[in-house]
Amino acid sequence: MNVLLNLVMFQLGWLACVLGGAYHRPWIGTALVALVIVVHLSQAPRPLRESTLILLVGVLGGAWDSLLVAQGLLVYPSGTLVTGIAPHWIVAMWLLFATTLNVSLNWLKGRYLLAILCGAIAGPLAYYTGARLGGVVMPEPAQALTALSLGWAVLMPLLTLLAGRFDGMQLSQARAATVECE
Repeated sequence: MNVLLNLVMFQLGWLACVLGGAYHRPWIGTALVALVIVVHLSQAPRPLRESTLILLVGVLGGAWDSLLVAQGLLVYPSGTLVTGIAPHWIVAMWLLFATTLNVSLNWLKGRYLLAILCGAIAGPLAYYTGARLGGVVMPEPAQALTALSLGWAVLMPLLTLLAGRFDGMQLSQARAATVECE
């Protein structure tokens, strides 16, 4: 899959989720994410591996965000199906984020210190931006941003490790060798 296309689809999906959540139409972002995932998997040489990665990231990210919600650090204006749990559009955003790990964020694999640094900075920055757009409220911003920074510093290298293990965007070595010979 083209890196630029992957990045553009992620940004559009992210924006649709945040604005949908902010304006009480969370299903719009979730539906767009579903479409992006279908397109992403249609381009994957090994869609089962890529699907596994997407689901794992969704579970991990949903659990992490739910912990922050349960602690009162994040409050979402819409899309919450169960009190104390992250809304469906946030879980959709984690699924969407997973589509970048083996494409536009592929360069982070094996660079764990850089992944820690990127996670610690970019993760909270995304939530801060989401808050400015009305998609999330941080009752105690300093506490929320600190927790987000620490969490993303742990999650990002873990996610890149999982992406390497469940890379559905690379041809298998045997298939790649056959393609080269053709």
